[in-house]
Amino acid sequence: MIEQIKASCEFLKRKGVENPAIAIILGTGLGEGFIKQIKNPLVIPYSEIPHFPLPTVTFHRGNLIFGEISGRKVLVMQGRFHHYEGYSMQQITFPVRVMKMLGARYLLISNAGGNMNLDWRTGEFMLLEDHINLQPENPLRGLNHAELGSNPFPDMSQPYSDFLNHKLLRIAKTHNIKLHFGVYVAVTGPNLETRAEYRYLRRMGADVVGMSTVPEVIVANHVELPCCAISVLTDSCDPENLKPVNIQQIIDVAAEAEPLLTQLFLGLIGDL
Repeated sequence: MIEQIKASCEFLKRKGVENPAIAIILGTGLGEGFIKQIKNPLVIPYSEIPHFPLPTVTFHRGNLIFGEISGRKVLVMQGRFHHYEGYSMQQITFPVRVMKMLGARYLLISNAGGNMNLDWRTGEFMLLEDHINLQPENPLRGLNHAELGSNPFPDMSQPYSDFLNHKLLRIAKTHNIKLHFGVYVAVTGPNLETRAEYRYLRRMGADVVGMSTVPEVIVANHVELPCCAISVLTDSCDPENLKPVNIQQIIDVAAEAEPLLTQLFLGLIGDL
């Protein structure tokens, strides 16, 4: 894998990508509104980058965008990969390793999640304090290679950066944006959960359920890349009052929440 990572990096450097300060993974919830904030964008389709996977989900674009926001060089993934698409965890997290090798110092992540906390409301946000991993494979399996991470058993007692989280909480308070603080549980998908599964996940201690993010966070910790993640609460997962939901409804809620999520991320980037 190390040779594939180096090949991707060399290709991107030849294209003009150099020393990005901040890497960003745009999941459901951050899209065109955020992209428009990037100055002098260099757009590189994933299909051109050696060894990069290609998203199969239609609402996840497949572009890597390099440019500037608030004077900081950013490298933005417009579209991510999921285990339910058939990719291995090493493929899903491949771009995180590439961005780190290119020089990224921070990783910011967004996603859409199902809200299981009955005190919270659809359209609000949760800043990830911690997570529970119920996905079936670990992205570090079989990768005991010094250039990929010096510690084959990385500590996960603080997977999300206190430094970044404190900044985001302060920015949210300043702009009167409701930003909850809680636990995300990652499942495989692509189906949504049953009523019994929601009860089970809630009893485990999770506030929000989703199908992404945790693999990337595990690898970010492995390569010592401080990270943070925000979930858009796109649907209500109350097992006693569960109503059918479809993916278009989830996308619509995320799109409606995008301006405030963009404001949070722009505020953080400007403060780094």
